[in-house]
Amino acid sequence: MTTRSNSAGLAIAFVLFGVLCISLNDMLIKSLSNGYPLHEIIFFRSAIALCVSFVFLQFEGGLSALRTEQPLLHVFRGVLVVIANMSFFLALAVMPLADATALFFAAPLFITILSIPILGEKVGPIRFGAVLVGFIGVLIMQRPWEPSETLEVSRIVMLLPVLGALTYALNQLMTRKLGVKAPASALAIYIQLTFVFVSAFFFLIAGDGKFAATVTNESLQFLFRAWIWPSQQDQWVLLGLGVNGGLIGYALSQAYRLADAATVAPFEYIGLPLAVFWGFLAFSDLPTWEVWTGIALILASGLFVFFRERVKAKRVTPRPVARRH
Repeated sequence: MTTRSNSAGLAIAFVLFGVLCISLNDMLIKSLSNGYPLHEIIFFRSAIALCVSFVFLQFEGGLSALRTEQPLLHVFRGVLVVIANMSFFLALAVMPLADATALFFAAPLFITILSIPILGEKVGPIRFGAVLVGFIGVLIMQRPWEPSETLEVSRIVMLLPVLGALTYALNQLMTRKLGVKAPASALAIYIQLTFVFVSAFFFLIAGDGKFAATVTNESLQFLFRAWIWPSQQDQWVLLGLGVNGGLIGYALSQAYRLADAATVAPFEYIGLPLAVFWGFLAFSDLPTWEVWTGIALILASGLFVFFRERVKAKRVTPRPVARRH
């Protein structure tokens, strides 16, 4: 058994911690979405998270670890993360926390499928069938049988978390490819820098709120709302978001560099019950039957794949020895 195989337990611990931090992050951003623009929240969160990531970097080789032979791939990975986060948060502003999170959990399904062409991993027919069941759950949550006018939010908004899931999956698979030569802290820094630059760009073109005056959609209002200086209470929330963001970037980067995507991804499902918990505690929201059904199918498909492989005493997917994110 290789060193990387022995790292699976540590990778699982990192992903569980990272998902806990993500659930807190989502709840806090939703709580701020009525008063601040998304790009302002992201700017403060990422700037603080960047400082946290530099602290981690000192324990993983210092500034020299930031050198890379694949700068364009890091830029591409950063863009994928920005799209994933912005898509999800725009939906989160108008959807219940559990609903948006459940739709976003198409990501582990995408990871399993995309790991075939991107990483050369093998997915047998039983695993493939389980993934199909998970996608049926995603379809049920989209409620295709209902006319659009009876839905609480538009179908485009309901698809935003799915777009986020797809780009998040691509990001994690890119992390696996890049991580063989870059420490987790460096990968997190590249991501946070991308967020800072993108949110600063949004400030320059939309920070005065001029575009918000021309739209009525709540998600677009969240995106284009004018910047305002945070209240003293919200400054602490933003500080907590930033520290939390730094922990998320490091924990997930470590998880996906220590083990293959299909081993780590099933443990992200802990985010589903956490989203239900925070949604009820903070916003008094509970999922509809469609969302409960989708959650059940996604959980069942993911856990079936994981436990089937573990019972057979095999790695979930083959992976190369020593390297990665």
